[in-house]
Amino acid sequence: MTGRTPMIVARDLRKRYKLGKENFVDALRGASLEIGEGEMVAIMGPSGSGKSTVMHVIGCLDKPDSGEVWMGGRRVDALRGEALNQFRGREVGFIFQGFNLVTTLNALENVALAAEYAGVSRGEAARRAAARLEMVGLGDRMRHLPSELSGGQQQRVAIARALVNDPGVVLGDEPTGDLDTVTSDEVVRMMREINESTGTTFVLVTHNPEVGDACDRVIRVRDGVVVDEGRGAA
Repeated sequence: MTGRTPMIVARDLRKRYKLGKENFVDALRGASLEIGEGEMVAIMGPSGSGKSTVMHVIGCLDKPDSGEVWMGGRRVDALRGEALNQFRGREVGFIFQGFNLVTTLNALENVALAAEYAGVSRGEAARRAAARLEMVGLGDRMRHLPSELSGGQQQRVAIARALVNDPGVVLGDEPTGDLDTVTSDEVVRMMREINESTGTTFVLVTHNPEVGDACDRVIRVRDGVVVDEGRGAA
């Protein structure tokens, strides 16, 4: 990390998954990293390296067996119950490869739903959702169902949903994995513009080197440990 204030600090993360009575896999073997406020960072590594597990643990979608995760100066890996729900709903936005949109809801309703889950009134949720859809260039597609949108447009809806509660951090797990090259470039360029204009920290797990090139840094993971936190090509 450069001279920025730390936003995410992970220390000695270890995670073992049990596959059977005597079979297990060590997904993380002491992974440590630090990401600064307002950075856009890619996490890259071979299949099975542990990069997605790092993201899931950082975002409190999964718990480490040992180690610590700090976000915004607060330790978050030990959160439970309502405190955990509030953290995931309000302080972190998530983007996934498969978009994960509700097929029976239009774009505005999909985005507003995330705000309502975070405790925002229906009217305010709709207002926020409309503003975020404008931000991602879908102001004229708010009433469209996911089936009426292209893959790139669906991912823009997912990004608007991730941003609707003004999180400090957005985590993306292969956010361009289901997109063609041109659409992927457009989506990454848009995330970069949002990162620079809002100061939101973006952490993108990816296998795509062009996504890594667009980021401030590339953190490389291999065999469950961070092997390089060096500068990216951008």
